[in-house]
Amino acid sequence: MVKQLLVRVKEIKGNCPVFEVGDNFFIENGYILKTKNPICMHSLTAIMPYYVALSRGIGPESLGLGEGKKAYVQCVDPCEYTGGGTVIFEIIVEG
Repeated sequence: MVKQLLVRVKEIKGNCPVFEVGDNFFIENGYILKTKNPICMHSLTAIMPYYVALSRGIGPESLGLGEGKKAYVQCVDPCEYTGGGTVIFEIIVEG
């Protein structure tokens, strides 16, 4: 099992009321969410399908999410239609 995943806000399209570029949080031991910042519940829906596989050592390439130790997903807010912000997350496999 991978020690932890670092989830970082890579880019924001539009205006996200929760995140700023560079914000981050961790998923440790495959199930523990650690953060000092607020987390948007919409963002978790983008991450949930993949965090267990990434935590268990399945590479981003196998999931169609990136390559090396970096995976990319985006939140579900279609900013062009809602006036909100679509956040692109970089998930870095550490340990």
